[in-house]
Amino acid sequence: MRKIQMVDLQGQYAKIKESVNASIAQVLDTSAYINGPLVHEFQADLEKYLEVKHVIPCANGTDALQIAMMGLGLEQGDEVITADFTFAATVEVIALLKLTPVLVDVEADTYNMDIEALKKAITPKTKAIVPVHLFGQVANMEAVMEIAKEHNLFVIEDNAQAIGANYTFKDGTKQKAGTIGNVGTTSFFPSKNLGCYGDGGAIFTNDDVLAHTIRGIVNHGMYRRYYHDVVGVNSRLDSIQAGVLQAKLPKLDLYCNARRDAARFYNNAFANNPHISTPAAKSNATENCGQICAVCDCHVFHQYTLQIKNGKRDELHQHLLALGIPNAIYYPVSLHAQKAYKDDRYNESDFPVTNELIKTVISLPMHTELDTEQLEFITDTINNFVN
Repeated sequence: MRKIQMVDLQGQYAKIKESVNASIAQVLDTSAYINGPLVHEFQADLEKYLEVKHVIPCANGTDALQIAMMGLGLEQGDEVITADFTFAATVEVIALLKLTPVLVDVEADTYNMDIEALKKAITPKTKAIVPVHLFGQVANMEAVMEIAKEHNLFVIEDNAQAIGANYTFKDGTKQKAGTIGNVGTTSFFPSKNLGCYGDGGAIFTNDDVLAHTIRGIVNHGMYRRYYHDVVGVNSRLDSIQAGVLQAKLPKLDLYCNARRDAARFYNNAFANNPHISTPAAKSNATENCGQICAVCDCHVFHQYTLQIKNGKRDELHQHLLALGIPNAIYYPVSLHAQKAYKDDRYNESDFPVTNELIKTVISLPMHTELDTEQLEFITDTINNFVN
């Protein structure tokens, strides 16, 4: 059996080596390292794939979030609501901009923002909502957008883990994750479903005025060299990374389907284990389709995350590592309990789901190169231990 990787970037690269190397060679030959032709080509191709008017590439996913908030003109003290159970980058940029982060609990099955908790968190100071499409599952965007419209709030989609996923509205129409709110952001960190070979990110919007503002912000506030019209930052996607992404983008749907295939195998293998809860895939705003099928495109499984219900999560974590099965705990500490973000406004009773998840979740190997032998070894090992 091949060595099991948490993310097998080498195996993926081997299959696209010629196109990746050709793109990198093109950059080296032209020496157009910043804002070169491949950056603009990738931008146009991603706009077409997402069916969005504007893609603005930037240096990384965290910058994308910060720049999106800067572009919306949020001011010091404005409250921004986001999920308690996610990576710190989401709340980090809120704090960096001197905005006020407001954390809310998540759903037990999707791990995404709980809509009722969101409603309760809104105050006269609330200016924006940041739904996080965690682990590749699109949040309940129809409900989020309805709430935002009712309260005149901005919606900033944190799509770092769900590029390629679709959201199905109640009327049957679909839209790509990251293109539904006022602005969406993503990361091209190497392990992402669409990842480069360094850091990279992008911002999406259908708002012409906002897109113009953001294009200035990412480039030191300049629209014309040495003329600074807005306060900006230095956050640009370099041409080599754009070349890698240009080679990968045509395969993104294939990559997402390969991840769904692995997730389907996992789900079937764990279906009869009463101590294991598998991740939900909600095919529209309200219904869980109950399985991961060929048409269930709402989840792209950036991570495959179980809940271990018999108290043996930590023991399983160590047991798997000892047998050469990589795994990870995303996330071991809630944001509201992190030293950097503690606040007297938060009560533990407001986060029952998050407080349970940090004790039960474990993420298994998930990537495009998993084979049946590896999946069988992983699932048999877990079922034999968790009983």
